[in-house]
Amino acid sequence: MTTDYGLLGKQLQELILEEPRYVPLLSNTSALLFMSMDRLNWAGFYLMQDEGKLVLGPFQGKTACIHIPVGKGVCGTAVQENRSILVKNVHEFPGHIACDSASLSEIVVPIRDSEGKVLGVLDIDSPEEARFTEEDREGLEQLVRILEKGMVF
Repeated sequence: MTTDYGLLGKQLQELILEEPRYVPLLSNTSALLFMSMDRLNWAGFYLMQDEGKLVLGPFQGKTACIHIPVGKGVCGTAVQENRSILVKNVHEFPGHIACDSASLSEIVVPIRDSEGKVLGVLDIDSPEEARFTEEDREGLEQLVRILEKGMVF
């Protein structure tokens, strides 16, 4: 099943109009993604802390790691390199952090402020190897751009 990122973008715009503050918006966004994308076991956010680490934010799925240092795992590497990362098999990613041993593939998209500073990441996991495609990366990056423009931190 293909994800309709255009429709998700419209739904996200409506969520922003209803409430632009980041906690309720990210909570609803994680639910929207978890319910709209097939074959996921986790969809949510990690937010930057002053101590150079990510802390667990709103999410849908099983319990998750609470703290991730910058440069560690897929999420921390995405922050350090300030770029999206698509991993077809997490067991082949150096330094992968196994918050859920059922996860086999992962995609992470940084969330930035207007000056390009990373504020956090969107993290989506699947129990299926090679679940995510370049189309997913592009679609999720578009959704994150909508969040960046409309969300109030």
